[in-house]
Amino acid sequence: MSQISIILPTYNVEKYIAKALDSCINQTFKDIEIIVVDDCGSDKSIDIAKEYASKDKRVKIIHNKENLKLLKARYEGVKVANSPYIMFLDPDDYLELNACEECMKILDKNNDVDLICFNYYECGENINKYLFYITDDYSQNEFYYFLFYKYPLFSWNIFNKILKRELYIQTFELLQLNTNDKITMAEDFLFNLYYMQYIKNISTTEKYLYNYNTLNINSSTREKSDKTKIISYVRDLEFVIKKMHSLSLLNNSKKDYFLILNITIYNLYIHQFDLIYRYLSKSIIEKIIIKFKRKYIKIKRNKLIKQAKNILKNKNVPHSF
Repeated sequence: MSQISIILPTYNVEKYIAKALDSCINQTFKDIEIIVVDDCGSDKSIDIAKEYASKDKRVKIIHNKENLKLLKARYEGVKVANSPYIMFLDPDDYLELNACEECMKILDKNNDVDLICFNYYECGENINKYLFYITDDYSQNEFYYFLFYKYPLFSWNIFNKILKRELYIQTFELLQLNTNDKITMAEDFLFNLYYMQYIKNISTTEKYLYNYNTLNINSSTREKSDKTKIISYVRDLEFVIKKMHSLSLLNNSKKDYFLILNITIYNLYIHQFDLIYRYLSKSIIEKIIIKFKRKYIKIKRNKLIKQAKNILKNKNVPHSF
């Protein structure tokens, strides 16, 4: 049985997928499987993946019957994964060749880790380091305090993490998605916040193990020219916010977790307002109303961040982060 399954949800990335797959098959740690999820694109991405699969038995391809979008496409890959741990690679990005090896070093020290987090490079015209994590181990509450300390910064991407497969499946089922619930925007926020309920042991490393491509204009997080897609992204954000509101109501007695949920909800509202303001609002009056709403939400968010910082102060949490 492989130790780590790398899952690539694939949709119209023929320009990039070869580099992504090269970064997988050339990992210095070899005991992995590579699962390409065909999410019904229209280009030659899967043909390229098939060439790799013909040469390396670790590469597997599964085909969705219809386009499921990121959240559900990833789950299709997780369902067939044979490893106890999983990681995700968007096929327009690529891994550092020692990514799996460095994560296995952590797992070799503690095989009861529920979540591993690492830093990443932002690769555009220049390469920038996105530094968020340090090398440390945390219990659930300690990890909350780490997040409190980092605010207003946050890192809810799923691509710079390794998760337990069994907990991933448990979390996905808790989402209770309907057939038509297919989202591309903010799905990482949604899943990570739900997943956080189950984690007990977290390890982080300051190493940069992932390369995030900021030049792919077709990416859902980067494409802003198509009004229809912007409307879809705004609807996705609304869906995620509602789901997280429900989760927040169920956890209002867990003060630290409740704070994290609501700070995240306000961040998503701010992002939603920004999209509407920049790309969808037509009149000056609409823009003024949106700016007012955004300012109000930001004030509420900052009050919660202040509460989080006060918790650190009152509990005398050492700032060794």
